[in-house]
Amino acid sequence: MVQLYNLHPFGSQQVVPCKLEPDRFCGGGRDALFVAAGCKVEAFAVAGQELCQPRCAFSTLGRVLRLAYSEAGISNEISQLESDDFVICQKPLELLGEKSEQSGLSVTLESTGLADEKRKYSHFQHLLYRRFAPDISSYVLSDDIKLHSLQLLPIYQTGSLTSDGKNLSQEKELLSLFCFFSLPHVGYLYMVVKSVELMSVYQYPEKSQQAVLTPQFLHVITSNNLQCFTVRCSAAAAREEDPYMDTTLKACPPVSMDVCALRIQLFIGLKAICHFKNHIILLTKAEPEAIPERRQSPKRLLSRKDTSVKIKIPPVAEAGWNLYIVNTISPVQLYKEMVDYSNTYKTVKTQSCIHLLSEAHLLVRAALMDASQLEPGEKAELLEAFKESCGHLGDCYSRLDSQHSHLTLPYYKMSGLSMAEVLARTDWTVEDGLQKYERGLIFYINHSLYENLDEELNEMKLVCGFILEPRLLIQQRKGQIVPTELALHLKETQPGLLVASVLGLQKNNKIGIEEADSFFKVLCAKDEDTIPQLLVDFWEAQLVACLPDVVLQELFFKLTSQYIWRLSKRQPPDTTPLRTSEDLINACSHYGLIYPWVHVVISSDSLADKNYTEDLSKLQSLICGPSFDIASIIPFLEPLSEDTIAGLSVHVLCRTRLKEYEQCIDILLERCPEAVIPYANHELKEENRTLWWKKLLPELCQRIKCGGEKYQLYLSSLKETLSIVAVELELKDFMNVLPEDGTATFFLPYLLYCSRKKPLT
Repeated sequence: MVQLYNLHPFGSQQVVPCKLEPDRFCGGGRDALFVAAGCKVEAFAVAGQELCQPRCAFSTLGRVLRLAYSEAGISNEISQLESDDFVICQKPLELLGEKSEQSGLSVTLESTGLADEKRKYSHFQHLLYRRFAPDISSYVLSDDIKLHSLQLLPIYQTGSLTSDGKNLSQEKELLSLFCFFSLPHVGYLYMVVKSVELMSVYQYPEKSQQAVLTPQFLHVITSNNLQCFTVRCSAAAAREEDPYMDTTLKACPPVSMDVCALRIQLFIGLKAICHFKNHIILLTKAEPEAIPERRQSPKRLLSRKDTSVKIKIPPVAEAGWNLYIVNTISPVQLYKEMVDYSNTYKTVKTQSCIHLLSEAHLLVRAALMDASQLEPGEKAELLEAFKESCGHLGDCYSRLDSQHSHLTLPYYKMSGLSMAEVLARTDWTVEDGLQKYERGLIFYINHSLYENLDEELNEMKLVCGFILEPRLLIQQRKGQIVPTELALHLKETQPGLLVASVLGLQKNNKIGIEEADSFFKVLCAKDEDTIPQLLVDFWEAQLVACLPDVVLQELFFKLTSQYIWRLSKRQPPDTTPLRTSEDLINACSHYGLIYPWVHVVISSDSLADKNYTEDLSKLQSLICGPSFDIASIIPFLEPLSEDTIAGLSVHVLCRTRLKEYEQCIDILLERCPEAVIPYANHELKEENRTLWWKKLLPELCQRIKCGGEKYQLYLSSLKETLSIVAVELELKDFMNVLPEDGTATFFLPYLLYCSRKKPLT
């Protein structure tokens, strides 16, 4: 789908003062335009907005058939072939890369008099072979299937610019290469560097005559229109240039994004087009029948005196042709117009705003890549526009609750905006009073906070600095680890940053596991037998980071031992933990979701200390996780008595993981009967489902007979159990599991439900 925006990429225009009707023309060098007519070539100077001035003219040995410009040692950057160079085959076929050698066409490079030492720089490579067939289901004119405008467009990686706009280096390194060719009604753009792949297909609204590709636009001419389409060259080149593209650090609009038409400009009698820097050169010519024909009077023709006089042919200038130079406006000016146009969609949750802002972003990115075309001081203006476009895209993605909302983070990072500035530009409500910023903004905030973003201490750069120079945090004195003054400062002001830094040192083999443990103990002034909370935070961070050289079971042992010790002593941590149990469950696969029945068990106890409940939740989460070896923890559970609710929940969890379901049912019926049904719903499934009527049902019936203070709890659980069993069993089997001395009126509703479900045979 090609969208159409009524923008203004074209600026002023001027007429080229050529004397004869042009056959071919092209641009080249810094400011040269070459026009060929017959056996003569005229050169003109094109300098910005100034008038086009004649420079020189020279004659050729024959009529000029093609005209192209090439710098020494390198619009050939862009080569064009006319329709006569193509052969239409009957069967459509596309061959990419090396497979295109199978096309059967042979190509021979012929010397044109180059010196022998220069011939070695010429080589031949197959890129793409594609042939088309006309639609034989309908009558098609031959002009409707002719190929035209074959171009190769390179994008180079050039040296940086100085403050006066001059290149520090003239070296050019090929970054990307693109191939474009067109049929009258559709154009194809391929990327042909590392691999050959189709990037974009352009559907023209009317029959085209010629097209020219630039790093920023595709310009197409029809008989009466100059059309300007967007291209994806800069998006593809950006991914070739920067390995960090499409990560949480950097983003770029996708190559697959639909192209659009920025402008369809009325231009009568268009015949040919070429592109040169910021100029488009157009040849227009009126149709022959539209030109008034001068005739000699019949009386003059019949005159005897004039029998040998020839009719004077009108000069070519009277045929109604003109050669125009159309100046394109600056990228920054067009960018601003596109941003203003996008404000139409700003308050609407639609992709249209993102699409137009993405086009504006790619426009600026393409201009920055083509550094040789920049005027002095223009690069700084483009860089500012680039950052601004990243901020606009970050704003759009922050409003959307879609699969692409995560792009909020890299675009805001590239914008250079601080978190405070991002939040300040956030419009938190809409007219109806509802919040309109959804998953995108939340993702940005959560990720930034998770990275311990601190603008004063500086965005993770300190962590990299500590990895490069560990002595900023750690010193060795007499063979022992000693924290530096900076480490002590971070312990008080930025403990999360300190933990992340030591984790980075360990990951990069700058500190060992035991050395890291000793570092935190010395840092917190604890002896070898006391474990500070900051060290527990470090162990938890190791699990989250999944370091390859950390033995999981040893790390589990350290954490569970500390959790159990503090729970048994009801000892709160000495500092506030950096992560809650919910944080760890969300960030680490080793911490599993706590089973729902566990919450019922612990809800029966009012624990005053919040940190105490956090230790319990973390221990329960580890036991519920997929990586924990339950058998290894059983010997260490002894200090955690089952007499406490915390101890009860942990012991029952461990026995459940060991599949000791009947023993767990007995414990819960005795200690916490309100948790029995939630436990059975979660655990007694599949092969364990029979325990509903073989274990739970008879146990409840027996305890109801004994009465007591828990009678109502048992009775409620029995009703729930009967409802489940009546669904699972046939009527005959259901009657066999009921107690013989039960009250018939109590069991009758369940028997009726079971009988209606399937009649007894």
